Amino acid sequence: MTAVDAKRAWAWEHWFGLVGLALLVAGVYLGLFVAPSERFMGEVYRILYVHVPLQWNALVCFFGAGFVGAASLWKRKAWIDGMLVGVIEVGVVLETAGLLSGIVWAKPTWGVYWAWDPRLTFTFVMWLTFLGVLALRRFAEEHRRAPWTAAASIVASVNAPLVYYSVNWWRSIHQMQSSPETVHTTMILPLRINAIALLLVCVWFVARRARISLARRQAEATAPPPRIAPVLDGV
Repeated sequence: MTAVDAKRAWAWEHWFGLVGLALLVAGVYLGLFVAPSERFMGEVYRILYVHVPLQWNALVCFFGAGFVGAASLWKRKAWIDGMLVGVIEVGVVLETAGLLSGIVWAKPTWGVYWAWDPRLTFTFVMWLTFLGVLALRRFAEEHRRAPWTAAASIVASVNAPLVYYSVNWWRSIHQMQSSPETVHTTMILPLRINAIALLLVCVWFVARRARISLARRQAEATAPPPRIAPVLDGV
């Protein structure tokens, strides 16, 4: 496959990014200026339209990393390994932003920036675990990098369902999952729009990251071997 053919094959990702950005602008506008104020939290609740989509999509990335890791171990394809790295990196970025936005939201609602609540604890552990996966990949030898990343991702992805169900399994100060029946329509619409928008943007980032990884591998494979300087007598 030539560079031109590869570029055409991946052109679909840009549509995901453009649609995602457009939806994100619409969702943020609806959340800030159209959705009504919340009865108990007032205006501060509007951070929900950022925090919740970040956390939802971080969970999608981290849970999906387990399946992509399994596919990487099974198929041993470079593009799947590149996609796995993209999913993990995007998930880490989303979770970092999700934790920070949650800290900002916690102070006016709970009175503290952080509490070792079951959901917060499992979320923090999940974030650290996937940071560890990236560190493992960074220091692993080249021929072990892909399988070790895949195996570690499968193990780390177990944290995702623990985070999701923690508020149901243990007593928690964190709010349980809401439903359309308990949230006003004008509030749920921008939340869904932002969640879908961020998902589309994540697809764009993962695809771009996979392309970069694949191009780097191809460049390394076609690079000429390093020249060895001649040894001079008497030196």
